[in-house]
Formats: sequence, C-alpha cells, structure tokens
Amino acid sequence: MVQLTNETLFSNALLSEIREKFAFVDTDPLTGKRRLFFDNAGGSYRLKTANEKFAQYDLIPDHPQRDHETAKLLAELEQQGIDDIQTIFNAKQGKIATYLTASQAMFEMTGVIAENIEGTNIVTTALEHPSAFDAATFYANKLGKELRVAPTNLVTGGVDVEEITKLIDRDTSLLSVIYASNISGAILDIETIVKEARKIKPDLYIIVDAVQHAPHGIIDIEKTPVDVMNIAPYKFFGVRGFGIAYLSERVAKLPHHRLFGKEDDHLQLGSPAPGHFASISEIVNYVCWIGRQFSDEQDRRELFVEGMTRIGLHEQALLEIMLNGTENVKGLRNIPGVTVYLDYEDLSKRDLILAIRIAHLDYQEAVLQYGEEGVIVYDRVATSIYSKRMLESFGMDGAVRVSPLHCNTIVEIEKFLDVTQRIAERVND
Repeated sequence: MVQLTNETLFSNALLSEIREKFAFVDTDPLTGKRRLFFDNAGGSYRLKTANEKFAQYDLIPDHPQRDHETAKLLAELEQQGIDDIQTIFNAKQGKIATYLTASQAMFEMTGVIAENIEGTNIVTTALEHPSAFDAATFYANKLGKELRVAPTNLVTGGVDVEEITKLIDRDTSLLSVIYASNISGAILDIETIVKEARKIKPDLYIIVDAVQHAPHGIIDIEKTPVDVMNIAPYKFFGVRGFGIAYLSERVAKLPHHRLFGKEDDHLQLGSPAPGHFASISEIVNYVCWIGRQFSDEQDRRELFVEGMTRIGLHEQALLEIMLNGTENVKGLRNIPGVTVYLDYEDLSKRDLILAIRIAHLDYQEAVLQYGEEGVIVYDRVATSIYSKRMLESFGMDGAVRVSPLHCNTIVEIEKFLDVTQRIAERVND
C-alpha cells in the first residue's frame, strides 16, 4: 500500500483550488451528471482561463500586424505566447513554429529534414504515434531510404536506448523518437538517447514527439538538444486547432514552405491567431501558480519546473494508489480477474497512464460497462490505426486505457477501483 505524504500529494486545500480552475472536472457537460473522466490521454481537462482568453481575444477583428493600439496589444499577446512556449521547452535558442495540429508539425518537420539531409536511412521506433511513424515511413519510401525500427521492451513498455542506437550509423539522416507512450505510459530516456546517438553521428538530426509527455513532466531542450520537438495544447489543458514545434537553429534555416519576402527563418504562414497564444500563456501561468505554492522563486522557467515537478509527484502517487490500493479498496494489481499490462515497478519512469484487461470481457464492452458506472475510459485495440503497431509490438490485441490527471483525487481513484472490482466480479462470477 502506498504511503501518502504531503511530499507527494497535493493538500486537500490546494487540490480544491486546482479543481476549480478546470471545466467539467467531475460532471458530464451534456447531462450534468457526476462522472470520472479518465481519458486525458485522448485530450485533457480544459483550463477555464485558457479557453476564456482564447474566446476573448479571438473575437477581436484587428490584425496584430498593424500600428494602432489594439493591433499592438494582439502582437504583444502573440510575443508573450511565444516567450511562454520557449519557457515550456526551456528553449534559449532556436525557433518556434505553429501549425493546425501537432501531427501536422510532425509530418512537416520530418519532410524538411529527410528531404534536405543526406543519408541512406531513417531510424524510428515501434512505439511511435502514427503521425511520427507514418511521416518517417512516407519520406523513407519517397526518398528511397531504409526505414529502421527499434523494437519495444516487453517489460518496461518503452524502448531501450541500445535498441535505438544500434540502428544508427554515419548514414542515418534522421532519428524520430517518442518521449512517452500513450499506451503504456513509459517515459523514454531521451537525454541518454540523444547523447549516445550523437556519439555515433555527432551531427545527427533528431525529432522528438513530446505530445503525450508534456502535460505530465518536464521537457528541457538544454538537457536534450534535439532539432525538433512538438507539443499539442489540447492535451495540455488548452484548446484545439493549434500545434507547436520547437526547431533548432539549423532546422529553421533549412528550406521550408514560406513566403519568400520574409527572412529565411521566418516560418509563420498566414496571419497568426492571438487567442491561441493567449491560451498558451494561461497554461504556463497555471503551472507557475502551482510552483508558487512551493517556491519563492521569481524566474518564470524555474516556477514552471517547480509546478511540473509537483504535478508529476501528485500523479505518481495517484498511479501507485491505482496499482496498490488504499485501506478502503484493492488496487488493480490485487483485483482478481484484472491484468495490468506492462506493469513496471519503477513508477518514476511512468506517466499517469495504465493499460488493463478484465478477464472474459471484450475491451469495447468493458469501456461501455465503465461508462454505465459513470467512468470514462477508452479502448485501444489492434484494429485501430492509432494502436495496432504499438499493441502488436507488445504481443497484445488490445487494452482498456485509463488516464486520469493531476486534478483527480484519492476518492476518485478509489471510486474507479471500486467500479473495476464490481465489473470484474460481475463478469467472472
């Protein structure tokens, strides 16, 4: 059983304040009925202020690239948003590029590198999201390059460093690797991957998909000096219709789709949407607000790191409760008929995601039965293009994916465990 301490969990008072900042944190937006939303790996709870600021500024008709007062305000909002994106990445150099989605960013940047950097092969892993894996496959096929795929680890649920690096050689033009899995929750050791990969090829171009990991942990371009890293605000408490990528200086200078009248590294196509940037700033404001509850630091990046650290600690404690239970309810590891897939003891290498199975129950049927109990989870099955390759790499045909967030409480985790036990007992009687 997990030992609950103030060092890991948010206090009840702080957690209450946190929950007030999110919309529909415990109710269905259509029916108004109470529910548990444990599908944050497919989106996330929305910060009220992030959506309010987006709506507020998106109503303004003015163009930010004008000289009057309102236009200048919008331009300042955009610049603050870019500064805050750099805070998230800890990007002291390089450029920020925006897209409709993070998947679009992945395809665009994979193409920019693959088409302009010499080499005979592209390296990726079996764990990648389709936007990364399919982008690597598309350009490998288009350019006649060999696609090399590192296998997953059936114990950790991730990909071992050496499985990636043994595929890299002096002819590798690109390495594309995910930060954390949206099925197993496994966090890859990106810092070591970057270091070891560049021992083999010092000028290797590296892309990292950080969409899944960004809402749960710290990302730091200074420690992991990759060439491209993407995030998706809608999975980070924000709004849809916006994808973000950090680009290294050398990638920013490669040929891109751009307006020729602009500077070579100016990557923005069309008019920006200031509301999106205002929304991002609210996300950073929120994480920094959590940081201030634990630190007197004034530097914005340091406050952001403190906030993300505390989010991670709370989520790790919730994960341990889900696995091992409390004095009130059994954990998933101890409920008869329940299997926790890719159950790895070191929870510091896990984001708050679990893949489970209830014996004798179809995954989709399990999701329906959870829904009838007011619990929203999601089935990841091998017939889905978003799951097939990853699941098959683990020898799995599917899973029920459970993904709470840091605004969830112990009581809510206990309710989920109680529902799980009742479903398992009902099916296996």
